[in-house]
Amino acid sequence: MSGKPKLIYFNGRGRMEPIRWLLAAAGVEFEEIFLDTREQYLKLIKDGSLMFQQLPLVEIDGMKMVQTRAILSYIAGKYNLYGKDLKERALIDMYVEGITDLRNMIILFPFSPPEAKEKNLALIMERATHRYFPVFEKALKQHGQDFLVGNKLSWADVQLIEAILAVEEKFPAVLSGFPQLQAFKTRISNMPAIKKFLQPGSPRKPPPDDHYIATVLEVLIE
Repeated sequence: MSGKPKLIYFNGRGRMEPIRWLLAAAGVEFEEIFLDTREQYLKLIKDGSLMFQQLPLVEIDGMKMVQTRAILSYIAGKYNLYGKDLKERALIDMYVEGITDLRNMIILFPFSPPEAKEKNLALIMERATHRYFPVFEKALKQHGQDFLVGNKLSWADVQLIEAILAVEEKFPAVLSGFPQLQAFKTRISNMPAIKKFLQPGSPRKPPPDDHYIATVLEVLIE
């Protein structure tokens, strides 16, 4: 039996993508099972695999873990990506929660009704450039290190690079006013494990397309 973590989700980004990123950053190989029918989803519920009848689901260390935040904090703790003490962990948590708020806007955007897409896209840009990215620009400048917390890679760095790249897909020049984040993006992207994950053929998923959206809706909505 393989000891690799097993990720059960759709063949797309969604709420599983930060989990893929964090495992990749830790240098951990994983297997994936993709859901494409409602029957597969209902079977997971019937089998008792989904505590709250929600995805994502990760099988790791003999556990069937649900809830994205719980999964990520377990992985971060296991692979020493969660700071050296409680204060660093609290700071990482604050950064991660902020990034997650931005990521949730990006995750939900493809499911926006057509008449709301332009407004929601503008809101992502506004929040990224006025609420979230300025915080990290200032933090990196004041901290004076290569990473957000301490002087080693943490869960917060991994979440931030993922969010930056996701926003850049929609707004390529979004970092034009953020020199610290530009440098951060270059540094983190060139770390061997991250660089490998950014190469074609890695488990990183492309931006959601119509097929992904249709599959999610078909599986989750009766």
